[in-house]
Amino acid sequence: MSKIMSTSYSNAAFNTASFLLRVTMGLLMIPHGYSKLIRFESLQHKFMNFLGLGSTLTLCLVIFAELICSALLILGLVTRFAVIPLIIAMCVALFISHRGDFFGEGEKAALFLAGYITILLIGPGQASVDALVKR
Repeated sequence: MSKIMSTSYSNAAFNTASFLLRVTMGLLMIPHGYSKLIRFESLQHKFMNFLGLGSTLTLCLVIFAELICSALLILGLVTRFAVIPLIIAMCVALFISHRGDFFGEGEKAALFLAGYITILLIGPGQASVDALVKR
């Protein structure tokens, strides 16, 4: 019972957890980016115009974040830099598109945002390309 209530953890458990979080968050986001990519022509003129960048450029940035940055996240390559566009995209989705509705339409964006912030704080872990490069 005391092991279940323990707040300690091993390095292996931490690295396994960070690997699972990183890969899961990346894999779950890729379909969102892919669906925007295949519907690019129909979305480009009606997508949100964030900060006056234009709807086409905003859509391209979101696709970059959701596809490219998610792939980098899965690999654990430049992890902390790759997660920043995803955090920005989820902040825009949650606070602007869904008007901060954490428990309604914005719930999915809020969950992704929490996971991405966690990855930003803890880093990629040892099971990553970043760790291989560091060695």
